[in-house]
Amino acid sequence: MARAKRHFIPGHIWHITHRCHKREYLLKFSKDRRRYLQWLYQARKRYGLAILNYMVTSNHIHLLVVDTGEGNAIPQSIQLVAGRTGQEYNQRKSRKGAFWEDRYHATAVESGEHLLRCIAYIDTNMVRAGVVDHPSMWRFSGYNEIQRPKRKNILIDYERLQWLVGARSYDQLRSSHQGWIEEYLSNGAKSREEEWTASIAVGSMPFVDKVKSLLGFRAKGRSSKESDEGYQLREAPARYNAHFGAKNVDIGPENLHSWDVNPE
Repeated sequence: MARAKRHFIPGHIWHITHRCHKREYLLKFSKDRRRYLQWLYQARKRYGLAILNYMVTSNHIHLLVVDTGEGNAIPQSIQLVAGRTGQEYNQRKSRKGAFWEDRYHATAVESGEHLLRCIAYIDTNMVRAGVVDHPSMWRFSGYNEIQRPKRKNILIDYERLQWLVGARSYDQLRSSHQGWIEEYLSNGAKSREEEWTASIAVGSMPFVDKVKSLLGFRAKGRSSKESDEGYQLREAPARYNAHFGAKNVDIGPENLHSWDVNPE
């Protein structure tokens, strides 16, 4: 299987989504979701992965990270975390076969307002799924870590997150974060938003045009699309749903990356 291609542009924020093989609920047990987060912590220590937010559900994950331009931190981290999580699960269950889909989706996100909206989208994933009534009730996400920063086994890069959202202090960040979530929930926005899962880039027109330019030939044939709250870099839908055998998937066909961890 081909290794992951480095489509990440240094200095940009990326929303990554990766789903379990055939949409199976392979992360339905708390122990497996905890192990995913423990390996994510190892990825931060080993490769310097800059994490802004995260969500581990029963059958897929969301990561909000920054490519700092130092090595291949993002693909190396995904290979480590997803590979070790899958290997441990298969060994414990005496299971053979792939644990993850062999492709993950990445969307470039502009800092500021668009970053705030992406954070709220990630935090409210399990609310949209009808599993919990509020993000604070789901332990395997960044919501509680932002609201109550850890002293050890820290995943989120607090200082970088504060700077990227333009908060003058961490108290302001925490208060604003809580406000974004409450506003999101009060507006009844509980459906999947394709801009975060089926786009190559989300932000202002200059940002989207810049990402398209930096991607060069990889963005050939892809067009900018105006949405209610900004612009997206999209392309014509591919025959991707057939790959999953499902109508409504969280991972779109654009900017998908193959990688080489497929434990048997």
